Amino acid sequence: MDGLTAEQWPLVAVCLAMIAAAIIDWWKFKVPNWLTFPIILSGWALGLAHTLGLEHAGNGGILASLGGTAVGFILLYPMYAFGGMGAGDVKMQMGFGAWVGAYYGAGDHAHPGFLSIVFWSFCVGAIVGGIIAIGMIAIRGDFRNNLRNVRGIAGDFLAFLSGRPGQAVERAKERRPRWHRLPYGVPLCIGFIGYLLALHNHLL
Repeated sequence: MDGLTAEQWPLVAVCLAMIAAAIIDWWKFKVPNWLTFPIILSGWALGLAHTLGLEHAGNGGILASLGGTAVGFILLYPMYAFGGMGAGDVKMQMGFGAWVGAYYGAGDHAHPGFLSIVFWSFCVGAIVGGIIAIGMIAIRGDFRNNLRNVRGIAGDFLAFLSGRPGQAVERAKERRPRWHRLPYGVPLCIGFIGYLLALHNHLL
C-alpha cells in the first residue's frame, strides 16, 4: 500500500481514538467511559452500515464487529481480573476490536481478519508493556516487592484455571494497592498502531 486512500478512513479514525485514549491514560491513569463507549458503539455502527450496504470502506460487517469486540474483551479480562490493568483498558481494546471487525471482517487465506489482527496487536502491546514495566521496576527499585507481586499473579492465574476465579480476584484486589501503576493504554496503543503499520507498511 503506497499511501492513504479515502476508503481507509476507518483506520485513521480508530488510530486517532487509540492515541487519545493512551494520552488520557498516561495523564490520569484511567481511560474514561465517555471515550471508550463511543468508540465501541461507533465501531458497531460502522459494521452495521457495511452489513446494510450503506458504507463501503472495508470488508467487515456487524457480526465481525461484535466478534472483534468479544475477542478484545476475552484477551484482556483476565489481566483486569488479576489487577494488572483497569476496566478502561479492557474497553479500549474492545473498541479497537469493534472497528477492526467492522473494517477487516473475518478475513480469508490471503487477508487477515479481526481475530488475528486483534490477537497480534494485543501480543505486541503486551511485549511493549512488559518492557515498560521492567524499565519502571529498574528505575524505582523495590525488586523484592515486585517479585512477590509477580509470584502472586502467577498463583492467581493457576487458581483461575483450576476453577477458583473468585479466590483469584479477591487476592488481586488485596494486591492492587502495592502494585506499581502502569498506564496500560500506552503499550496497547503502540501495539494497535504498530501492528497496523506493519500490516499496511504505512498509513500516512
